[in-house]
Amino acid sequence: MELFLGLVILAAILALAYAAINFYSVKKLEEGSDRMKEIANEIRLGANTFITYEYRIVAIIGAIIAVVLGIVISWQGACSFVIGAVMSASAGYVGMKIATYANVRVTNTARTTKKLSDTLKVAYKGGSVMGLCVAGFALLGIFLVYLIFGYGLGQIADFRNGIIATNLIGLEAPFSMTISCYALGCSVIAMFNRVGGGIYTKAADMGADLVGKTEAHLPEDDPRNPATIADNVGDNVGDVAGLGADLLESYVGAIMSAAILACELFSRKTAAGVAFESPFLEKLLIFPLAFAACGLIACVIGIASTLVRKKLSDNPHMELNISTWVSAGVTALFGLGLAWYFFGRTSDSYSAFRFGWISPWIAAVLGVVAGIIIGAIAEYYTSYDYKPTKILANASVDGAALTITQGLALGMKSCMAPVFVLGAAIYGAFVIGGLYGISCAAIGMLSFVATTVSVDTYGPISDNAGGIAEMSYLDEDVRKITDTLDSVGNTTAAIGKGFAIGSAAFATLAMMNSYLYSYTPESVLADNIVLNILNPLTLAGAIVGAALPFFFSGMLIEAVAKAAEQMVEEVRRQFKEIPGLLEGKVLPDTKACISISSQGAIKEMRVPALTALIFPVLAGFIFGAEFVGGILLGATISSIMLAIFTGNAGGAWDNGKKYIETGAIKGHGKGSPAHDAAVVGDTVGDPLKDTVGPSLDILIKIMSTISLVAVAVFSKYNILDWILTLFK
Repeated sequence: MELFLGLVILAAILALAYAAINFYSVKKLEEGSDRMKEIANEIRLGANTFITYEYRIVAIIGAIIAVVLGIVISWQGACSFVIGAVMSASAGYVGMKIATYANVRVTNTARTTKKLSDTLKVAYKGGSVMGLCVAGFALLGIFLVYLIFGYGLGQIADFRNGIIATNLIGLEAPFSMTISCYALGCSVIAMFNRVGGGIYTKAADMGADLVGKTEAHLPEDDPRNPATIADNVGDNVGDVAGLGADLLESYVGAIMSAAILACELFSRKTAAGVAFESPFLEKLLIFPLAFAACGLIACVIGIASTLVRKKLSDNPHMELNISTWVSAGVTALFGLGLAWYFFGRTSDSYSAFRFGWISPWIAAVLGVVAGIIIGAIAEYYTSYDYKPTKILANASVDGAALTITQGLALGMKSCMAPVFVLGAAIYGAFVIGGLYGISCAAIGMLSFVATTVSVDTYGPISDNAGGIAEMSYLDEDVRKITDTLDSVGNTTAAIGKGFAIGSAAFATLAMMNSYLYSYTPESVLADNIVLNILNPLTLAGAIVGAALPFFFSGMLIEAVAKAAEQMVEEVRRQFKEIPGLLEGKVLPDTKACISISSQGAIKEMRVPALTALIFPVLAGFIFGAEFVGGILLGATISSIMLAIFTGNAGGAWDNGKKYIETGAIKGHGKGSPAHDAAVVGDTVGDPLKDTVGPSLDILIKIMSTISLVAVAVFSKYNILDWILTLFK
């Protein structure tokens, strides 16, 4: 099985090498005029400043968590946590860097070639760096954890032989705990990146829209608008760095949930005297990694299949879909051969594999299909090519109130179909492969994450390119090309959010099962472990958990609103106090707006992010493991609904505005009252789709991960149990 660790590192190196090639290939392109270079440099400087300061704060918090893990869990877990945090931070940083280099080069390609196809290639090449780094760094970190702790220090062999080391306070610290800590490291970076970046970008975006568009009637990204540069900086720190860390965490969570589950199943079976051969355990441990490695190699093929072609079509949506479909198809093909090699050549089996060796592959394909269907549903509800968003856009003719009302209705209605798909996929995966099948479905859904992130990242790069075109006073033809790419990017972002929440649900469910195993006596068989929702303590936890995502979302929206309020006041001040600004005779003070967004994001991100980390642990030490189990169940269900609702409603409001800007509704184009109403709707949707929705994905995963890590402690030491012993 160690041979397949070679496949993992090979895939990681291949992806990172291809990312480096694309990085320098993009960077070698011309930036354009002096004005374009100046604007791009301002965006780059603002993004670098923010993420550097953010990472300093996260490093301090991460160091504290690592010390606590070293004391309470194990030194191996602490080191694994640091590896996860470094890998996640690296992916976000590299992705942000390429986005700030690619944006102006996309603009210049549109300016010099006037060809949509050539411009698309540059934008997608820039996005591919982020996608390849997400999967590449994730697998590199997993390889290091398995190599150093699993095989090098013998944790896998010890676990296989029933030898489990204890930590400083006498609790068991097996290999499953080490890999849980790696996932936690990725989760912590993802939470701060998503929350901080989301607050930054939406505060700037709302300030730019509310004053610049609706009050001053300036065009999108007009250079006279002081918040425009901050808005473009936000695209890079929120929609690129935040997105990368978010999906890297989902990717790692899916892989680790399968590995952790394999360890728990082995422990249960052997403790109960049920035959479960240790070589088969190793297969269950390595299969998720090998499948992810094959998926990453398939993504390199899928991305290259688009980028190596000399001539692309002028249909960006089709070209991006081709890249995604090639990646998914090759992944499925590789995965079939892998499943046969692991489980089809021997008599080793697992009773939950309903269809024998092919069961893990069928479950993984089920996850792929579910992800594609959920993405297609998101596209239907958010693209202005379809009826729901067209109806929303037409509602703007009658004012902002109806725009908001129609958008809320659209978002709520859009929850039903994805949930049916998700529920069917979860049940189907369980029937096919048991709990391990559910984990395989999560891996399948995210196995070609490098391509989906590449497609997603292409969107904010194109958005930035449009802003640079507008601020550089380039021809309308240039802006038309970048707007076309940006519009497709909004749809791909909505599809990506569908994949993210779907995979989060799968991974969280698998981790919840591992969580239950962690505090249930080993004498209880895995098949008999349940979370009794009728238990008053569990039910109380579920009610509290269901409310938590709403509380968390409220904090995020309030944080965006506070920062946006300061931005609105600053933009109004500059319009009023700087003579000649609205006439275009002088340039605005963009640094003041960047400072407001940076300070607001750093200040406001701490409480929501720390709440996600502390709440389940604090609840566990007060009320115990069953209460936290209820919290995880309630929060997961509630978050799935909220994430789908906010993502689709926000995406539809955004594209409804763009639909009006295309002139599709006669007599109601840019600058019209209908457009003003649509801008208001878009502004309402901004914190929903780009701050709340993505952060909810991370909320349920980080809560599940930290609960899994801490349950070994609070299941034995909690205040409620101590109080109850006093009355015995």
